[in-house]
Amino acid sequence: MKDVMENIGTLYHPKTALVFYEAKGMNAEVYVEYFDMDKNGNPINAHPLTIKEAQRLSKALDTAREGCKAFLKPKGIIASNILYTDPSENGFVMWFTKATCKNLFFVEGLGISNGMAGVPALLWIANKEKLHVYALKSDRKPTENTPLYHAPFFNVYAEGSVCMGTVDVNIRRSASLEEFTAAWEAYFFNSYFSHLMQNHDPIQGNCVSLWKKLRKTGEPFPKDVLKKTGRTIKNILR
Repeated sequence: MKDVMENIGTLYHPKTALVFYEAKGMNAEVYVEYFDMDKNGNPINAHPLTIKEAQRLSKALDTAREGCKAFLKPKGIIASNILYTDPSENGFVMWFTKATCKNLFFVEGLGISNGMAGVPALLWIANKEKLHVYALKSDRKPTENTPLYHAPFFNVYAEGSVCMGTVDVNIRRSASLEEFTAAWEAYFFNSYFSHLMQNHDPIQGNCVSLWKKLRKTGEPFPKDVLKKTGRTIKNILR
């Protein structure tokens, strides 16, 4: 059993325990007893909860609450590329990036060399666990009615969701807005592009040939190969 548990993931060991006692009656009083735990998980050293221990517990809970409140909070003035934020626990962010060059990685089987290549302007939508990416034809800040194009990458489904494969996505619950967007961009571009998803061809033409050419020539990404999704930002936010 021990070997099985170690292979499942992180194993947590009990350190302390609180037991609440309540007297019977209308005005029942509550008494709290504090236990240490031995190496076998058995409670030892029982004693009334002290003020110092209660303060330490309160501080730990306050820190956890503050971490949740800090989620998606900007460090300063909100960047101009941020389009929408929902800072709730399961919230998401929508932002865009301009056309640029990125260091890309491809699995060996595609026959595309790793390195810098031009990528189009992109629209990103992400929560703590999932990412959607779309392409844009302009570097201008998109509006609700800006048409969205399929992201011209491998590993992206037709509806825009990204297959992260074996990437260990770990967005902190207290991540600032800037940390959140930077983390997702890094996860996306530092992963290996490997295959088209469910026969979805994201561009007009051959995706492998396109990226081979862009890696060889260093040319900006050709906007004319982008394919419309038939959707706009307004459709996504509904």
